[in-house]
Amino acid sequence: MEFLKEDNASENMQESQDTHISSHLDEVVAAVSITSRKKSPNKLPQTALFQPPREKLHLCEERVRSYFSNHQYKQAIQELVRCLALTRICYGDSHWKLADAHVNLAEGYLQLKGFSLQAKQHAEKAKEILVSSIVSPYKDNTDIFKCSIELFCTLGKALLSLQKYKEASENLTKADNISKELLQCGKIIKEEWTEIQARIKFSFAQVYQCQKKLKEALPHYKEALEYTVSNKGDKSIECVPILRELAGTEQALGFHDEAITRLLQAHVIVQSKTPSQEQASESAHFVARAAVASGKPEYHEVAEKYFQESMGHLKDCEGKGRAKFLSIQDEFCHFLQSIGQEECLQIQSLLYGPQDKRTLATQQTVDILSKNPEVSMKPRQSLKTKLDICINIPQNTALGKARPHVVD
Repeated sequence: MEFLKEDNASENMQESQDTHISSHLDEVVAAVSITSRKKSPNKLPQTALFQPPREKLHLCEERVRSYFSNHQYKQAIQELVRCLALTRICYGDSHWKLADAHVNLAEGYLQLKGFSLQAKQHAEKAKEILVSSIVSPYKDNTDIFKCSIELFCTLGKALLSLQKYKEASENLTKADNISKELLQCGKIIKEEWTEIQARIKFSFAQVYQCQKKLKEALPHYKEALEYTVSNKGDKSIECVPILRELAGTEQALGFHDEAITRLLQAHVIVQSKTPSQEQASESAHFVARAAVASGKPEYHEVAEKYFQESMGHLKDCEGKGRAKFLSIQDEFCHFLQSIGQEECLQIQSLLYGPQDKRTLATQQTVDILSKNPEVSMKPRQSLKTKLDICINIPQNTALGKARPHVVD
């Protein structure tokens, strides 16, 4: 396990890091204290107080999974801290499972903005533990090797968040190499390897993207998508963030048709998963913005359709939802300005009739614009040109099929 031991002496925790870890001991004590005065609907049941440590650990791990699945990351971190303390009690200070607990806590911190340094510190602590856990013969250390993959993936992401791109790439490469070795030795199955590869390729893509190396990022995003589809299927919700990042990269490189196609694919997936109103609105908004960014007249109707769909999901919302609705409406207004909103209204009246909900929605937006004295109208295309464009676009044509696009 030279990849763990190399340069280990030079990578020992700084005094400030030791202080940080020490401060976490106070967190641990508070987390497992049975005298906590805070009342929470999710606190441990009374019977759990008298369970053996390993049973408590299992209960905490279940709660972690539940919190992560519901995107409740702050609560997940509290449980991960408990897991760390209980793992230390159950297995001691030098067991690989304690390293795994540190990696899990590091991953939890990565879900919260501004906690990348804490994630890095816990990942480095895990590395120290794993170095001392390895014993000969190495063939009996499969669990440690698997933990090492997660360690280097997590450390790579933490370093990426800290804008240490070279070190991030080095750690991701280590994770990649170990996973390939385990696959070749038959220690992991192909499905497990493809899941690991999807995460590694996605992280590599982000390393390149953060350095504005979009041409290098693009193939890595495509590989991440291919591995995810292979492992989870093309309707998996895990495809959505990859499709969105891939679309953003393609859009920045000028591949607008491909970008819109990706976002439509993501939108179909989101809609199939019974999303919240906010999630559905966000998904439609992605498509609308990509259509506008293309600058192509043939996508004007697409942009309008998805702006209206996005606003439709939020029209009855209050608070943040209402604020988001107004923001999208403002964006839609500016889009209509750019293409000539009066002609757009006339086209809709001709196509759908004056009482159609799409026509009425545009009329409402035009009324808002007409009351804004700061609105300056740009030169408009003729009504005939716009009408020809709209009529020649089939309403239900899936983007990407209407026009040929680059094959992945």
